[in-house]
Amino acid sequence: MASKISVVVISRNEGEELRRTVENFDDTLPAGGEIVVIDDGSSDGSASRVTKRRGRIRLHRVQDFGVARARNFGAGQARGDVIVYADAHLRLERDWWRPMVEALENPKVGGVAPGIVGYRGGRIGYGLKFTDPRLEVRWLRRKPRGPAAAPIIPGCCFATRRDVIAATGGWDDSQLQRGNIDNEGSVRFWLLGYELLITPDTVVAHKFRKQSPYKVGWPEFLFNRLRLAFVHFNPHRLGKTVAALRNYSGFGEALALLAASDIAQRRAELDARRVRNDNWYCKRFNMIW
Repeated sequence: MASKISVVVISRNEGEELRRTVENFDDTLPAGGEIVVIDDGSSDGSASRVTKRRGRIRLHRVQDFGVARARNFGAGQARGDVIVYADAHLRLERDWWRPMVEALENPKVGGVAPGIVGYRGGRIGYGLKFTDPRLEVRWLRRKPRGPAAAPIIPGCCFATRRDVIAATGGWDDSQLQRGNIDNEGSVRFWLLGYELLITPDTVVAHKFRKQSPYKVGWPEFLFNRLRLAFVHFNPHRLGKTVAALRNYSGFGEALALLAASDIAQRRAELDARRVRNDNWYCKRFNMIW
């Protein structure tokens, strides 16, 4: 296990959860690891509590970057060759990182995530998949016998290598606020030729909340879904997604945001680089719609 691990924790108004999560990482990471905390404009004072422990915890404050841009910024500040993107509300057992780092030794593997369970227990999720043209997702509940491919792996604890970040561009900086960030990244990694795996014998507890600690607007939320579809889907599948979302509140504003973005350039850039298409992806994971 020669890899140096950098955990990039993205936080905004997480209260005591941030401190507990960061200290949990500090207690469980191997020697040489580090924790890079990106506080994206918190107003609750939570970021000031994470620096009480010295050593391998570093804090950077930014303002309204959104999840994707904050993750990319954090990776740029990190020193490790393995980057773990993490939510600020996790609980981890000792050696949680070991199977994930082992899986990343395969150069074909671009990302790895553990099984995810709620703080209060319940059913474990082993990755996710799209359910319909609205790009809604559901958890995969059947436990694989070993490391297994998943169409979407959760960004709440997503490990990758620095060379993969360079090859894929990391997360899409143009995605707004939060929501659907992991979905777009997972689709893109697959289409660029990488595999995404779940390591089922590692389970990380995640705090599932009914409400975000900060406001997320519907236009921005829909923009992220539409951007995924416009960048990665063929015209037929794209049309289905647009038709499925068009009656949602904020759709018109989302479409205007999309028109003002770099969507055409982004599509052309990835068309030139992808080695798989969306038909391959949907057939591979039996997502027929």
